Amino acid sequence: MSSSVSPLAPKHVPDMPVIAGVRLATAEAGIRYKNRTDVLLAVMDKGTAVAGVFTKSKCPSAPVEWCRAKLKGGKARALVVNSGNANAFTGKTGRASTALTAKIAAKAVGCSEGEIFLASTGVIGEPLDATKFDGVLGRLAETAEPGDYLAAAKAIMTTDTFPKVATATVKLGKAKVTINGMAKGAGMIAPDMATMLSFIFTDAPIAPAALQALLKSGVEDTFNAVTIDGDTSTSDTLLAFATGAAAAHGAPKISRASDPRLKAFVKAFNQVLANLSEQVARDGEGARKLVEITVEGAKTKASARKIAMSIANSPLVKTAIAGEDANWGRVVMAVGKAGEPADRDKLSISFNGIRVAKSGARDPSYDEAQVSEAMKAPEIAIKVALGLGKGRDRVMTCDLTKEYVAINGDYRS
Repeated sequence: MSSSVSPLAPKHVPDMPVIAGVRLATAEAGIRYKNRTDVLLAVMDKGTAVAGVFTKSKCPSAPVEWCRAKLKGGKARALVVNSGNANAFTGKTGRASTALTAKIAAKAVGCSEGEIFLASTGVIGEPLDATKFDGVLGRLAETAEPGDYLAAAKAIMTTDTFPKVATATVKLGKAKVTINGMAKGAGMIAPDMATMLSFIFTDAPIAPAALQALLKSGVEDTFNAVTIDGDTSTSDTLLAFATGAAAAHGAPKISRASDPRLKAFVKAFNQVLANLSEQVARDGEGARKLVEITVEGAKTKASARKIAMSIANSPLVKTAIAGEDANWGRVVMAVGKAGEPADRDKLSISFNGIRVAKSGARDPSYDEAQVSEAMKAPEIAIKVALGLGKGRDRVMTCDLTKEYVAINGDYRS
C-alpha cells in the first residue's frame, strides 16, 4: 500500500449508507503487513442471495475455486477477505487453508461452511497461514457493525493508494433500495470476467439467478473494459450480495433479471460497477494520466473492443502518454496489430478532441504546440475512427511510468 495517493484519485469520497442485513469488521491478522488492517469480515443476514464472476485464468487461486463451488448454493452468510497473500499457486496447502478459513468463519458466524465466501489478494506462490484467522474472526463476528465501508475497503488494499467505494440509491417498487460497492486493484489488471477484488451489497430482494444475470451483464462494459498492464490476475473475484431486507418496506421480490420493475435498479447497479472500475484505472500503479480510448466505425462492437484493448495495453502508447507525447504512430501500430478489420487510408485519430491524423495521414491542420499543451492534462481521451461500420466501444486505462517499474520491481522485497 503506497504512502502517496494517486494524483488521479477522486476528489470526493461518498458517504456510504448502512445496508440492512450487512455488518462489517476489520482487523490486523499479521498476514504480511505490519501495523495495518489486513482482514475483512462481512456478515450477512440469513437468506442473503449471492452471485459471482471470477477470473478466466487457467491458474486460479484457491479462494476462487472455493467460491465457484459454493456459488451453486446461492446463499451467503459471510465474506472473508485478506490482503498480503493471494493463496494462489499454493497446491494442497492452499485448498487446506481455504477449508480451515471457512471452518473458522462458519463457527464464528453460526452457519454452514457452504455459506462462507472467501477472497485473497497479494503475493502469489506463498502459503497462507489460515491459523492466523483463529480467534480473529470470532472477535470480528461479535464486533461487526453496519456501515464502515471505507475501513473495509482499506483492509483489502495492496499496492492501492486509496480505498475505492461507490454507492447508489434507487426506488424498487415502493421502497428505496441501496447499492454499496468496494474494490481493490492497481496492478496485474486486465480483467477477463470482473476485476481484481470487488464486492457489491444491496438490500434489494433479488433471487440468486437474477442477481447472477445482472452481474454477468454488468461487468462487460465496466470492469471488463478496464486494463492497467494487460495481465489478468489469478484471483479476480467480483461477488454481489442481496440481503432482501427492503422487502419489508415494499420492495417486490425479483426472480427474473428481465423483470421490468428492475429497470432503474439495473441502471444504478451498473453505475456503481462503472464508478468502481474507473477508480481502479485512476489508481493504476504509478499512474499520472487517466486514459479513455474510444474506437468507432468498426465492423462490430466486439471488433472495436479488441482494437481499443490493443491500444490500451500497448506499452509504447502508454509510455508516450506518460511523456505527454501525442504519438499517433504508436496508436496506428496498435490498431494494425489487433488483427481486426481496419483500413489504413480511412483511419482518423484524435487526442483530447484534437484530430492529429485523418484518412491515413497526418491531419493537414496539425499543430504540434496545440497538441502538446493538450497532452499535459491529467485525463487523456484517444478517439480512433475506422470508417468501416457502426461498431463502437470504449475502454479505460492509464499511462505507464517509471514508478510502475519501481513498484513491481520491489513488490516482494
